[in-house]
Amino acid sequence: MANLDTDLGELWRALTGEPLEPGAVAFTGAESVLPGPFRVAAAAATSVAATTLAAAELLRLRGVEPGRVSVDLGHAAAAFRSERYLLVDGGPPGDVWAELSGDYRAADGWVRLHCNYPQHAAAACRALGVPESREAVTEAVAARGAWQVQEEVLAAGGAAAALRSRADWLAHPQGRAVTGLPLAELTRTGHAAPVPLPDSGRPLGGVRVLELTHVIAGPVAGRTLAAHGADVLHIGAAHLPVVRPLVIDTGLGKRSAWLDLRTDAGRDRLWALIAGADVFIQSFRPGALAGLGFSADRLAAARPGLVQIELNAYGWAGPWAGRRGFDSLVQLATGIAAEGAADAPVPLPAQALDHATGWLAAAVAMTALRRRAAEGGGWRARLALARTGEWLDSLGGKDPAATEPDLTALLTTTQSQFGELTHVRAPGALPASNPQWTHGSPLPGGDSPNWPRE
Repeated sequence: MANLDTDLGELWRALTGEPLEPGAVAFTGAESVLPGPFRVAAAAATSVAATTLAAAELLRLRGVEPGRVSVDLGHAAAAFRSERYLLVDGGPPGDVWAELSGDYRAADGWVRLHCNYPQHAAAACRALGVPESREAVTEAVAARGAWQVQEEVLAAGGAAAALRSRADWLAHPQGRAVTGLPLAELTRTGHAAPVPLPDSGRPLGGVRVLELTHVIAGPVAGRTLAAHGADVLHIGAAHLPVVRPLVIDTGLGKRSAWLDLRTDAGRDRLWALIAGADVFIQSFRPGALAGLGFSADRLAAARPGLVQIELNAYGWAGPWAGRRGFDSLVQLATGIAAEGAADAPVPLPAQALDHATGWLAAAVAMTALRRRAAEGGGWRARLALARTGEWLDSLGGKDPAATEPDLTALLTTTQSQFGELTHVRAPGALPASNPQWTHGSPLPGGDSPNWPRE
């Protein structure tokens, strides 16, 4: 496992700026557990390891000897595909992908449309001038260039990406901008006295996390923090569509409340929640939340000592910094889906950019909480799916052949408001306080928008 030791050491330094002793984590299992040319299982294992080490450091700060962290590659890989294994009352919870989502052959290549949300499906069809049917969209895309489809759909308010090679991406202005960014940018946001961790035997016991996220990356970050003991309150809205299987899969251990941020009352209630929060995670399209009045500066001023975590698709610099995107689109745009492709795009064996970014965000949040306890100050972290993709590529390649992970010992059942959930257990062993979810996924909007005892 010498390569994983090296990979983890480099990742830990990128996230924390600190060195890591070789052998800090015991890895078990083989990388061949997932197919494809990219080291996705290694990325999963090192992401889980770094996050679990960050939790161990919080225990150590509490005066608790955490014990040696261990990570099984098969377990980490399964966690990176958790939505694929989810069952509700013994059956699948529904399809993650909407009918119009997918790869389409254009006149000069390939383009992917992300239509999981009704407004994005409507925008794509409006841009193409067709009704909402797979046949009509396929015909319209085939008559256009891939780049033309991408730009027309984006201009209409939809989500799309044309397939390009890795070389083309790295030469593109956005590709150059992304490669110049840190994997996770963590900066101090003002002066505040050190905030000790609340009394608890769990790494994040007593820590309040306010989560305004959707799809996978942000929700995975919140789910991971909940597994280590945080009180995670997810904020959505009744008028916003959701992908039901993902809501169930990523809701473990959380509470869920609705606020309409288009209203004064909704915004006022969110400010009240922020006043009692320790961590604020958001994955709104860049600039969208600030447009509602919740800019990073205002958040830092309103809640000194707040840890802010921001996630986006294409980074926070370059011409695409404000562009909406999703994991599957970023894979095409950055050329990841072109690696090993003979004709059509070849996706990663998991939504790995989403899952890795979520795990890394959780690790950075815990690192920021540790620094807040020791040094004081507020903290702001920014991560991007495209930058995570560059990190995945930097790990090098592997033999594409693989076998599926053995799920026998990796699944468990938890009761929830949706029914009995069969799901992947939280990966990453931490002897003094193993990660676990204390309850199942809540129904969206089923909780009040308050902190306990508020």
